[in-house]
Amino acid sequence: MPDRLKIDKREYQNRTFRLPVFLIEKLGSIAQEKNIFVNQLVIILCEYGIENLDDSENS
Repeated sequence: MPDRLKIDKREYQNRTFRLPVFLIEKLGSIAQEKNIFVNQLVIILCEYGIENLDDSENS
């Protein structure tokens, strides 16, 4: 019997962030080029940034 399709569901919460206009425009351009939603791009970039955060610096 073939494996069944497993769909992982994420829980989402709405938040409001203020971003510079140039950054919003750049995110929109990249999302359009990649044929994804801006929200998806922001999630990808945030996850990447968190995973690659340099923990050696103390703020």
